[in-house]
Amino acid sequence: MRLISPEKAGFVPDLPHRIEALVRRGGAPALHGVVVARHGAVVLEWYGAGEDHVLNTPLGHVDFGPDTPHDMRSVTKSLVALLYGLALEAGLVPEPGEPILTVFPEYADLAADPRRAGLTIGHALTMTMGLDWDESAPYTSPANSEIAMEMAPDRRRYVLERPFVEEPGERWRYSGGAAALVGAIVEEGTGLRLEEFARTTLFEPLGAGAFEWSAGSDGRALAASGLRLTPRGLARVGQAVLDREIVPGWIGEMLRPRVTAWEGVSYGYMWYVGPGARATAIGNGGQRLFLLPDLDLVVAVTAGDYDGPGQDTAPRAILENVVLPAIT
Repeated sequence: MRLISPEKAGFVPDLPHRIEALVRRGGAPALHGVVVARHGAVVLEWYGAGEDHVLNTPLGHVDFGPDTPHDMRSVTKSLVALLYGLALEAGLVPEPGEPILTVFPEYADLAADPRRAGLTIGHALTMTMGLDWDESAPYTSPANSEIAMEMAPDRRRYVLERPFVEEPGERWRYSGGAAALVGAIVEEGTGLRLEEFARTTLFEPLGAGAFEWSAGSDGRALAASGLRLTPRGLARVGQAVLDREIVPGWIGEMLRPRVTAWEGVSYGYMWYVGPGARATAIGNGGQRLFLLPDLDLVVAVTAGDYDGPGQDTAPRAILENVVLPAIT
């Protein structure tokens, strides 16, 4: 993506200084990086420093820059939905309305339950599987369903055999297990590891730069939280989604509101959708990818407030207190 001045993109010229001022007064705790793009061009890049982790492994103090990869945490889920769309366009995976268990014939015992056999890929994409799942505990605790899944001998079976707590399709229930299943469906359909399919169909074609993908104990990419990208790379993917540069029909479906996540915010296919077709990918610690089509604006934020109660503070302040007020 080319670089242009804030003024040429319709911002006040002191946009970079506004971010610096926000950080100095403590308004963006644990902020690590920001990339703002408008009209297809990068307007601003800002990088800080601080303590960081790769999932639960400390990295110590890191000085961040344009080429420093960063955990995306659950932003990973939104990109996995995009990878599913790429595989769907290529005819390699079933449609969202198809039953999940048809992809995994090894779980014939689970498919013998008619209710479980009725679970669809769409239920996973919208996190409305109706299965017991709770990620309210810290992501270091086996009381957290995602961590329990990672500790299980078979991640896929662990998710698919959870007890039902409501009818599928009724209610949104945040679930890293749903994302793990979608990632597995992509791998089964393409015959490639998730990271390899991502490299050849998404990151390299878009010029998103280097990436990493943390793996679980089974050696497979963590589809719920393992992706590591630079803020530049994240913004580049966001621009491609905003512009419908790839799989435009799927992106329209992916970003269509389908179920209520919380008041004023809907959920599409692993993306949060707000008023005005604005879409957001959200990750633990303050990772955000904001897409604002009405303003032709992309904002990528990385931060290190993992599991913190105020982890929404930095990305919200960047968008609402700095970037949006700076548009002329």
